[in-house]
Amino acid sequence: MTGSVGQVLLEQEEDTQKDRFLTFTLGSESYGIEIRYVTEIIGIQPITEIPELPSYIRGIINLRGKIIPVMDVRLRFKKEFKKYNDRTCVIVIDIKDISIGLIVDSVSEVLTIPESDIVSPPDVSREGNKYIKGIGKVGSEVKLLLECQKLLNEDDVENLANI
Repeated sequence: MTGSVGQVLLEQEEDTQKDRFLTFTLGSESYGIEIRYVTEIIGIQPITEIPELPSYIRGIINLRGKIIPVMDVRLRFKKEFKKYNDRTCVIVIDIKDISIGLIVDSVSEVLTIPESDIVSPPDVSREGNKYIKGIGKVGSEVKLLLECQKLLNEDDVENLANI
């Protein structure tokens, strides 16, 4: 009996996270990631660089005794580096059994975007759209919804698992 109660509670928890996205900005663009991946949001921390990692993996931070690699999402998307400031945030997410911090310009809010308001990204370029899962329509704005699983490639996962 306990197993089914636990399953119901898990499903209810998943329902409360369904269609919910943490939104953030990079320059003038708004992005969203599914809230179920997010463990916490922190301000920018001192980063220790690790040699021979891709440039978008800025290094590691010590988060209450846990070592977390951090990725600059701007650099991952081949955008120009922007000096970190008091609005810069680190969104800590769990993907592929790895906790990683995503460095973003600023965090906006948590939004509910129903599936009916999400469309597929235009098929302009496979390479440019590999991180974009969908486009959320929020009023007159659009939010580029990220496919968290694709932010790390297999080499990244292997490199970061060894840190």
